[in-house]
Amino acid sequence: MEWQGVLVHDSRIFGVDSESCSWSRLLLDSENTQKRMRTHHLTIAESRRKATFAFLRTDMSMGDAAYFYVSCVFLLNGVMMSLFFLYGTYLSGSRLGGVVTVLCLFFNHGESTRVMWTPPLRESFSYPFFVLQMLLLTYILRHSNPERRSLVAIGACNVLFLLPWPFAQFVLLTQVACLFACYFMGYLSTAKMKSLLVVHLTSFAICFVLLFGNLALFTSFYISSLVAGWAIIALRDDITRVCKPGIVTILVQGIAWFTSTVLLKFFMSFILGVSNDAHIGNLIRSKLTNYKDFHTLMCTCAAEFDFMELETLLGYVKTLILPVNIVIVGIISGKAIKEVWRSLRREIIYSKEDIDIDTEQPAQFANGEMVYHSLQLVVFAVLAILVMRIKLFLAPLMCLMASLICSRQLFGWIGEHFKRHITVFGILSIMAIQGVANYQSQRGIVGDFSNLPQEQLLEWINANTMPNAVFAGSMPTMARVKLSTGRAIVNHPHYEDTWQRERTKLVYTMYSRKPAKEVKRNLMQLQADYFILEDSWCNRRSRPGCSMPEIWDVEDQENRGKLPLCTLLSIDSRPHFTTMFQNKVYKVLKIPKDAK
Repeated sequence: MEWQGVLVHDSRIFGVDSESCSWSRLLLDSENTQKRMRTHHLTIAESRRKATFAFLRTDMSMGDAAYFYVSCVFLLNGVMMSLFFLYGTYLSGSRLGGVVTVLCLFFNHGESTRVMWTPPLRESFSYPFFVLQMLLLTYILRHSNPERRSLVAIGACNVLFLLPWPFAQFVLLTQVACLFACYFMGYLSTAKMKSLLVVHLTSFAICFVLLFGNLALFTSFYISSLVAGWAIIALRDDITRVCKPGIVTILVQGIAWFTSTVLLKFFMSFILGVSNDAHIGNLIRSKLTNYKDFHTLMCTCAAEFDFMELETLLGYVKTLILPVNIVIVGIISGKAIKEVWRSLRREIIYSKEDIDIDTEQPAQFANGEMVYHSLQLVVFAVLAILVMRIKLFLAPLMCLMASLICSRQLFGWIGEHFKRHITVFGILSIMAIQGVANYQSQRGIVGDFSNLPQEQLLEWINANTMPNAVFAGSMPTMARVKLSTGRAIVNHPHYEDTWQRERTKLVYTMYSRKPAKEVKRNLMQLQADYFILEDSWCNRRSRPGCSMPEIWDVEDQENRGKLPLCTLLSIDSRPHFTTMFQNKVYKVLKIPKDAK
């Protein structure tokens, strides 16, 4: 009954109160209402917030939603800096390595996080747990027989990482891919790989239940990679017998895993009719080809989803973090290639002499954690070049990898303890030339946030609209309306959900060149009472082809060349809408009741 109460209470996440309005006031019919309740990540976050508020009633500031989110995020990310020190220390085997990691993070702070600008993002809640997960994974990779509690801990981190943030499944997918690459090369034993798969499958199952049977997660590449990987492990002996020992066996296993993952994912999506992550595939497709549609342009026209800027790469070079990582990855790659080649030659000799090879597949080499981190770094680097937002994963990992300049295993050839430390301090001194300037620049950004037009809008909504009024508008504004006024909204920034993407597309017809009558019909279909029109969304253009009317021109060829509707309504909203409120930024349009 408790969970039923949570579901009923949190079904109001869009502001629909079952007591204050009838079912006819729901945003869609009963079928779509069930879909609306599947905005899992927001519901979980809201449930956790309300549960926590019960313990925070004595503190009036923490009892406020905005203070709660910001305080929790800064607490998590503050602790994360200490975690980075421990991580760098453990990875490099030297406390100086932890110092190097922390200094690199400060030197590259602007490229490593955006928590100081947008603290309540879902990634701000999730990412600290991913750092802890990778630290625990490093411990597991380094030990031949890891304790069960470390496996349980890594599973808990997976759950906490995946629950608030849908994109986390793609990050975990890259991790699974890197682990399988290490396994195929002989850096992970079969037993350890199975243990890690069990952990990932268990944490996936827990998230699937807590997210109320999220089909998008069930049909993701992440779960498909785990199932395909388990099948490859089971068939590895057969693959080894069919293929000659050598590089061919590694390639066949890798291709088989990749192919089966893709086929299984698309098969499950087709059977269940789920396409929540289709926009991710289209986004990557648009990066590699000339393909574009409304949703891909909505992403690629934003700077964070564009290609990595040259300025960012130059910043990495100036702080020396990129050259250092290239050297470290080069040394690790050289050692790995030699070890794998030597192992493959030995297997070929054994096969010619009919000597049985151990079918238990023990780990053949030490330092598997270094190979894993190198592979993960390369994957994040490729993704960050395609999508600049991924640099928030790349830069912290480069800072961690920089700690390996203190590793005796990699740089023991420099000489004794004193010489290695002198070398490290020399590198840090060069890093500090630009790094200190970057740090001072970040510290020099002092100011306060003020948005008087938005305050006027929110105060007007609270004072002049009914509590059950339904609003439509741009995604960021809708999130603020929901948080600050409690009014119902028809769309919000949960763009990973197919249903929400299509609703947002209907709302954004206001910024197209379509006739006002058609746009009003769309808003009536969504049962919206008010639309918040913003001139900036009508006129803003990050680059040619990226204004909202130009984005619509890709799909709405019929109305090309006409004046955008938002431009016409900014002059006169009649006869289809009525202007209820207006300031220099926002204009609230009401759909006449007699038209509904």
